[in-house]
Amino acid sequence: MKRLTAVGAALTTALLMAQPVMATGLDGNALRNEGTLKAEEFGKTRPPIGYVRFCATNPAECKPGSKKPVRVALDPARWGLLYQTNTFVNGKITPISDEELYGESERWAIPVDAGDCEDYVLLKQQYLEKLGFPASSLLITVVLDENNQGHAVLTVAAEDADYILDNRRNDILRWRDTKYTYLKRQSQQDPRQWVALVKERTENSAPVSASNRR
Repeated sequence: MKRLTAVGAALTTALLMAQPVMATGLDGNALRNEGTLKAEEFGKTRPPIGYVRFCATNPAECKPGSKKPVRVALDPARWGLLYQTNTFVNGKITPISDEELYGESERWAIPVDAGDCEDYVLLKQQYLEKLGFPASSLLITVVLDENNQGHAVLTVAAEDADYILDNRRNDILRWRDTKYTYLKRQSQQDPRQWVALVKERTENSAPVSASNRR
């Protein structure tokens, strides 16, 4: 079992008691073209060194799940939890570089009140697991942003598509709608193993959040 902070426990209670946020359905044509909605994997690759060091000091956070990897079914209640968790963490954590916070160029950590993009991802991953999301559907993902700078986001591997939780926005986007170049992410089989992803950019950035799923 992963330990929650007091704030995390409060969030868990609040979200479990909250009314589901209703979502509209995805476009039928998009669903039929399913191949464009899930990132394609191209075999094993090396994990980021920051993640390797994080696992060395936090082994309980990096254990593979005991169940067969699954893609999560996103009903309205789960969409609500995704959106509220993304919004809560984005508002709670102040963005700051590792250099400013720790005096190091790269350190991954579960943040308390400040951190960089990887830290946001680790906290969202922890909260969502506690809210009942399968660990194998919550994948740390490394990308290049529009300025060709490294960035980390959380991929939610759903039955219909891959969705992205990002500290730069509260809206939840399909992976192809972020304008990012996707490099690699955790394997669904084992979070300590990483897989390479298709490298391509897209132009459409329409949000797909719990309250705007079009």
